[in-house]
Parts: sequence; C-alpha cells; structure tokens
Amino acid sequence: MDLSAAGWVLAVAAAVLVGLSKGGLPVVSMLAVPMLALVMSPVAAAGLLLPVYVVSDMFGLWAWRKAYDRRVLAIVAPAAVLGIGLGWATASMVSDRMVGGLVGLIGTLFALNAIIRPRIGGAREARPGPGIFWGTIAGFTSFVSHSGGPPWQIYALPLGMDKLVFAGTSTILFAWINAVKLVPYYALGQLSGESLRLAVLLMAPAALAVLTGVRLVRVIPQDKFFRIVTWALLAMSLSLLWKAV
Repeated sequence: MDLSAAGWVLAVAAAVLVGLSKGGLPVVSMLAVPMLALVMSPVAAAGLLLPVYVVSDMFGLWAWRKAYDRRVLAIVAPAAVLGIGLGWATASMVSDRMVGGLVGLIGTLFALNAIIRPRIGGAREARPGPGIFWGTIAGFTSFVSHSGGPPWQIYALPLGMDKLVFAGTSTILFAWINAVKLVPYYALGQLSGESLRLAVLLMAPAALAVLTGVRLVRVIPQDKFFRIVTWALLAMSLSLLWKAV
C-alpha cells in the first residue's frame, strides 16, 4: 500500500483524530475514514485504521480506568456485539452510504432537538430497552465504517453523566467494540500484512493524541464540553447525510 506525500499527511491526520477520540473527545474520529478515503477505498481505510484504534484504545483504557458507568456498559456492550454480528452477516448487502444516511438523519434530529429545546427535568435513567437498541445500532455502524459515535451519543447524552464518566464510558465501550471487530475484519480480508505495517507507523501519533485528548477533556468546563459534543454530533451527522445524497 504505497502512499503519496499527501496520502501520508492524511493518514497521520486520521491517526491523530483517532487518538483524540480515545482521549475522550467523541465523534472526531468519524472524520478519519472519510479523510483516508480521499487516497484509498473506504473499505481499505477502515481496515487500515482498525489496528490504530485498538492500540489507541489501550492508552485510553489506562487514562479512563477509574471513570466509567458500569450499568451503562453492562447494557450497551453486549448489544454492540449483536450489532457487529449483524454487520458481518450483511456485509455484502448493506452499503456505507445507506447506513451513513440513516445514522446521519437520526443524529441530526437528535442534535437539533438538544440545541433548540431547553432541557426539561433531570437526567434520564439508563434503561435497558433503549440501550440495547442504540447499542446494537452503534455496533453495526461501527463495523461498517467506524461511525458508532452518533447512535451511542443519542443514548448516552440524556443520561446526564459527568463529563469524565462520559468520556471514560465512551472509551471503554469502543475499546470493546474495536476488539470484537478484529475477528470479522480478519475473516473478511480487511486486515493484511501490508496494511498492518502501515498501521504500525501511525500508532505513535495516535498515542500522543490520546494524551492530548485526555488533557483537553479535563480542562474544558462540563457545560462547554457537552455543547461541543452536541455540535460535533450535528456536524458529523450532517456530513453523513451529505455523503448519502
């Protein structure tokens, strides 16, 4: 897999985005696959980045090992495995464009509602029904194009978690999802020796970006943090809708 100078710049930038997301800045990694798709196929980009995700997850797990919501993970993590299985089973039938359009529509409506309407009442309880539904969707969309962020946030943001707990729970959930995805990605031939060698070179900037992300989450005020998350969700959802049409 030979990359031009521009291709290397995009690959390093994509790795940095992955690292920042594992440092607790959700959604930004959704830019990584579309960015790399400018110089290679989306399928190849997803396969190349998965090892980078997995290594970045290790740093993120250490950074957020004490900040997470056990109940939320117990609900969503098993459902995500179901979603990954559905993605594997339908890999030849479902297009990135179709999934991205649906996720983009749902994410856009949710983000606009959160921005326009004032919050009424307190935080919602982490209920199993919605958690299983959105966890399954997150696993499915993450399998297709590493875009599980919007479905996860639709479920998680109304729960009113502290920003550190939200960041840690997000990091742990997607570390689990990425580890599970290794098996179907390998079975489908999306992991090759050539792509793994390239991924190794991208792991260093990704790891440094994890530490940067952790620092940013800790210093950003909580209200501002969740406003950033909501606006990022809107931006990424609109991007998915644009790509779908």
